[in-house]
Formats: sequence, C-alpha cells, structure tokens
Amino acid sequence: METDCTHHDSAAPEAETGETAPKSAPTPLPPGTRLLHIGPHKTGTTSIQGALFAAKDAMAGNGVDFPAHSRHPMEAALAVCARPGMMGDARPTEGHWKRLTDAVHATGGRTSVVSSEFFADAPDDEAIARIVDDLGRGRGQGRGQGRVHVLVTLRPLAKIMPSQWQQYVQNGLRMGYEDWLEHMLRKAPYEKPNPSFWRRHRHDRLVERWVRVGGAENVTVVVVDDRDRDGLMRTFESLLGLPDGLLVPVPETANRSLTLAETEMLRKLNMEFRGNGLPDEVYSKMVRGGAVMHMKNSCRPAPDDARITTPRWALEAAAAIGAEMAERIAAMGVRMLGDPALLSVTPSVASAEETGPPRIDPEVAAHALYGALAVAAATPAHPPAFVRSVHQTPSRELVRVLGHRVLKRLKRA
Repeated sequence: METDCTHHDSAAPEAETGETAPKSAPTPLPPGTRLLHIGPHKTGTTSIQGALFAAKDAMAGNGVDFPAHSRHPMEAALAVCARPGMMGDARPTEGHWKRLTDAVHATGGRTSVVSSEFFADAPDDEAIARIVDDLGRGRGQGRGQGRVHVLVTLRPLAKIMPSQWQQYVQNGLRMGYEDWLEHMLRKAPYEKPNPSFWRRHRHDRLVERWVRVGGAENVTVVVVDDRDRDGLMRTFESLLGLPDGLLVPVPETANRSLTLAETEMLRKLNMEFRGNGLPDEVYSKMVRGGAVMHMKNSCRPAPDDARITTPRWALEAAAAIGAEMAERIAAMGVRMLGDPALLSVTPSVASAEETGPPRIDPEVAAHALYGALAVAAATPAHPPAFVRSVHQTPSRELVRVLGHRVLKRLKRA
C-alpha cells in the first residue's frame, strides 16, 4: 500500500519560537485516585490516549491501571453524556458506560486513569455528578467526590478553531471556514451550526461546571505548551507517580487533521451528499470510514499545501476570549499547571498568511475514492431490482435509491 502522498497537514499546530523554562514536576495525586481526563477536544487528547494505552502494562507494574478496553472509550463517554455518535454511527448505549465503570471498579484501591474528550460534552450538573459518582464508587464505596480527580487540558482558541472546523467537516459540516468563524464569534447566540463548540471550548465555563460538582480541590487544569512536545506526557507521569519517560507518543496517522484541500474536497462532497438525501449510515461507512480513513492512512503531509488560515479579526477575538477565560479559571481555586498567558497569545501575522489556493492532488483523490470503493466491495452483492431501467429513472431518484440499497447491504454486512 502507498504510504507517501505529497501534501501538508494544514491543521497541525505550528511550533512557537523560543525556549521553555525548566518546570518543576507537579505533586503526584494520592494513591488510589481515579484520574479522569475530560479533554476537551484538540488539546492533545489523542496523543495522551495513545501513549497511555501503549504503556498500560508498564503502568500496571508501577501501580497505575488503564481500565478502558480500548485507547479511547468514546462510546462510554457519549452514552453517559446522552450524546449521539458521529453522523451515521450507531447510538452508544448504557452497556458501553457500564462496561467502563465495571472495569474501573475492578481496579479496587489502585490508582487508575480514564481519558475521553467527550466527557467535556456533559450537558449539565446532573450528568457530571453521575460521571463522578459512577467512576468513584466501588465495592463498599460511597459517592465518588474526593476519589475522582478531574484533569482539563487547554490550548489557545486560535489553535483549536481550524482543527475543530475540519473535524466538524468530517462529521458532515457544509459551511466554509470563514463563514463558520462568523457564526461562532459574531452571530449570537453563537450556537449554529455547531452548538457543541462553545460547550467544549468556553473553557472557563467548562471548568466551572466540573468544579461546581467535584470541588476545586479535585480539579487540575493544564495549559498545554506546544513548544514542549513531551510536556503533557511528563505532566501525566508526575500526577500518576510514574517513572519519567514511561509515556511516549505513538504515531497516529488515522487521526491527523485534514489539509485545507482535503477538507474543502470533503465539504463539497458533504453538500452533494445532503443535496441528494442519502442516508447518514452511508456517510459513516463509505465516506468517513472509507474515503477519509484510507486517505489519512495512505497520504503523508508535505509542507507546500495551502494551510487552513484564520483571519486576523478572528485571531484577536480568540485571544480576547482566552484572556477572559484564563482570568476566570485562575480565580476558581483549582490547581493550574502551565502558563495561563498562552491562552491569550495572538499568533504572528506570518502564521495567518495565505499560502495559496487549495488544490487536491490527484493521488490523494484516488486514495479517497479507493477507500470508498473498498468498503463497497466488502459488502455482499445482490442483483438489482429496478422495475424501470436506469435510463428511465431521474438522476436524483436514482441516487436516492442507490443510497438506500447500499445502506441495506452495509447493514447485512
């Protein structure tokens, strides 16, 4: 299989200039703590989840358990937060949540760690209280407050916005980046088209919700410094009492951000998909699980693609919101690790300049098309059952009928 297409990961954060000052390691949490990392999205969650899962056996030898059965217990977090899955995916059930809590309880009095950015989507205090209580409770245990310690990781909004936009496009969004920024930053109540954005990324209110339930003494906030590539790994090691260097990044091509050209190609496809009324399940299987996944796995970014660039007005608005959030979080009495000033830094003009129009490489498009075809080929074939000939059927109706037939085949598979 091809492993090297020539284009660039436009949504990846740019390295800041300068050096970081030496930091003292944070005090480890008490033995028996259940560390709950709630993200939010685009704050290093995939990296830390991959490192924790890869090191779970070594961690167990050092008294720390990783009870989840996979790298990321997304379904369990979605279920307890009463959130649907990705577009076209099956809705998670209570069984997913029970499986995770049973595994956590089986750790007994040992230290453990659970990480999912979807916990940041908890809709209200009642849902947060249930998460804390269910994870903290065990045999003979009462309520979970005091045993569960919540960890929130934060990055500047200016770096989150482009990554989050392209992620929304991977879930069916049809709106362009600058139009999306207008809605998120300038059009009250700032909830369309993605109400989840500010629930996740109004970070002061996110921290406030979890403090209100669990108490400030049970919440730690980490400001991620992108200049220190391994800083988040070292912070987790210190909090969990693990040896330095035990957690190492694991390459994860399937979760890389899309380039601007890839995102625009997918956004145009989303418009065609919605315009022709195809079922969401087809999108999940053929587009996200087929075309996009194969494109990510097969194509390695190169530095000459157009970047997803944020206009100056949006960068300044994000910095102002970041400063306000940092000030409010600092007043909540939580433990705060890292430099809160990073949340209000406005990137340099050079980092927001256009690098050229987005042009999709034919090889990238071929990999995307192949990914969709591979999914289709893996489904059992059935003879067509059209009453009319194809040539007698209007194109819009034909697309709709074909979509439903693909869906039925996928369900049988």
